[in-house]
Amino acid sequence: MHPRDKVCVVTGGASGIGEAVARAFVAAGARGVVIADMNAAKLQAVADDIGALAVPTDVSQEADIQALIAAAEAKFGPVDVFYSNAGISRPGMESASDADWDLNWRVHVLSHVFAARALVPGMLARGSGYLLNTASAAGLLTSMNSMAYGVTKSAAVSLAEHLAIQYGDRGIRVSVLCPQSVQTGMTSGRPGAASVDGVMTAAEVAQIVLAAMEAEQFLILSHQTVQQYEQRKVFDRNRWLGGMRRLRDRIYGPPAGRVR
Repeated sequence: MHPRDKVCVVTGGASGIGEAVARAFVAAGARGVVIADMNAAKLQAVADDIGALAVPTDVSQEADIQALIAAAEAKFGPVDVFYSNAGISRPGMESASDADWDLNWRVHVLSHVFAARALVPGMLARGSGYLLNTASAAGLLTSMNSMAYGVTKSAAVSLAEHLAIQYGDRGIRVSVLCPQSVQTGMTSGRPGAASVDGVMTAAEVAQIVLAAMEAEQFLILSHQTVQQYEQRKVFDRNRWLGGMRRLRDRIYGPPAGRVR
């Protein structure tokens, strides 16, 4: 699907990949672009700059997702493309608070569920639609020092697979973006495993997204090496886990009390 003449909604659209993809949708000739974010001031500034509709939205709340879609449809008509992109990144392992675990779950998984609940019936009736979700390379591999992030991003990949299996032959196309390190507010200035293969710009990722959408490609990667890592993981998980521990030590230092 090409965004030309389509109604496109982008969450997390005030900055980073979301903003870049929204700008790319406008440049590609979308009939209407709606951007959503919790940062209302920055969201409105981006919307004014690109001629989009700004709808302040907390994607962790189903009522907010429903209101976002209603606003888009009232302004432009039925939503053709819904890019569920909003995300958060906080450090912490299993000891992270229940509140952090719950917020990661709601933002990275349930937000996609909320969008699908609201949009799938209409898309099925029209025989057309595109659900594009952002997960992460961490959703295919893992993340270090942020367990809740990695676990929920893995769930986001699985959710996209379920949607693609259920609706992919009924007119609804599904893609999941699994970027590695990208220059955004979630990564700037932070050393991490994701940056070992280089850091891309959000604008570069946006062009990859548009090309993948036109090809109706399910898995979208910013760094092709991620596919090689995933294949190694599946081929020999024990070896892969050992390699990840060595990478952890190299980047973050060995953990205290490690048993050799």
